[in-house]
Amino acid sequence: MKHVLVFGAGLVAGPLVQYLLDEAGFQVTVASRTLSKAEALVGDHPRGKAVQFDVAKDAASLGELVAGADLAVSLLPYIHHVQIAEQCIKHKRHLVTTSYVSDGMRALDGDAKEAGVILLNEIGLDPGIDHMSAQRIIDHVHAGGGEIKSFRSYCGGLPAPEDNDNPLGYKFSWSPRGVVLAGRNDARYLENGHVVQVPNARLFATHYLMWVEGLGDFEAYPNRNSLPYIEIYGIPETDTMYRGTLRNLGWCDVLQKLNQLGYFGLEERPDLPGKTFRQVMAELIGKAGTDDLKAGLAAFLNLSPTSGVMMTLEWLGLLEDAPVSDKNTLLDVLADQMLVKMNYREGERDLVVLVHEFVAVYPDREERISSTLIATGDPGGKTAMARTVGLPAAIGTRMILEGEIALTGVHIPVLPEIYEPVLAELEQQSITCVEKTEVRD
Repeated sequence: MKHVLVFGAGLVAGPLVQYLLDEAGFQVTVASRTLSKAEALVGDHPRGKAVQFDVAKDAASLGELVAGADLAVSLLPYIHHVQIAEQCIKHKRHLVTTSYVSDGMRALDGDAKEAGVILLNEIGLDPGIDHMSAQRIIDHVHAGGGEIKSFRSYCGGLPAPEDNDNPLGYKFSWSPRGVVLAGRNDARYLENGHVVQVPNARLFATHYLMWVEGLGDFEAYPNRNSLPYIEIYGIPETDTMYRGTLRNLGWCDVLQKLNQLGYFGLEERPDLPGKTFRQVMAELIGKAGTDDLKAGLAAFLNLSPTSGVMMTLEWLGLLEDAPVSDKNTLLDVLADQMLVKMNYREGERDLVVLVHEFVAVYPDREERISSTLIATGDPGGKTAMARTVGLPAAIGTRMILEGEIALTGVHIPVLPEIYEPVLAELEQQSITCVEKTEVRD
């Protein structure tokens, strides 16, 4: 019986572990620094085992854990993946992650090939299903003699419409810190043959409206550096390559102002614990000691005191006399406060939206091709985010251990021998990308 070692017992681990135990029939060990979380995942399943393990503290026993399995799945933060991958190579064990390939991971390609193992990365939702659904369309266009002239891709994890009940239109189904950290990134994309560079300070100011059939309008803004995907997807002919993030209306203007205030800062501030939000805000706008903080903030941000952004900043509690959390960076204080105000309540559902828009050109016609994935969570059950991240990784794991994927080295799922069967099985799990084509002569 094949044995899978899963590092991490966080938000997306549930569907993966359940699939590996119940559908693949594997033995599964879940290693987590919080033993109770690992135990909750495996329950009393006869093939499930929970162990307490902290990769930051128990590095000496990492190799022993890896050697005892046939394949490791790392759902830990990406900074730990290379350390685990090195042990996988040493003990000739495969590795699956849902994270982007880092430079450190890419450097292990030769060693992994020599060891005869695959290090399969980016097989979640974004990255993951986005790659697979896009590459399927691109390969189909190329096989038919066409070229991709434009590719825009958008993804967002949001509250389901009926549970979208706060001014920011967002709730947390994964790390609040990660969401805020993403707002510190610069962005680059290709638009009509021109490279567009977006500095972090302007990231949320570049948003535009994106309409999704059946759901309505969203805000879209660029997601990091889109340019490498021209080579990854094999579309050097394209004039436009844009990868964007989707959010509900109202998100971008507020995040832009939070960035302007300095709330994305990672500088150590040992003076923060013990202060109130009101004191912090007064310092940020240079109005310490003022009575009318709201008017001062509105003037600082060049907003009307009754504007939607101002009302949202008040709703977040950033002008209150309440103490900030015990963190010592502004970014972490903001993330903690967002989690307090914007978490999912019992029975609420999340929503995952993934949209691709292609313009394909053939000698005799032009096609506008779309691919849309809309998934909602189960009330009181698995979230859409957990299913769309965890199940692709679980299916990839099963395929490797059952010999359906025989590749070695560092890979992402843009090859047909990976994406075709994974997408087909996801459809059986009710995770479906609906493709539509409009032909123009």
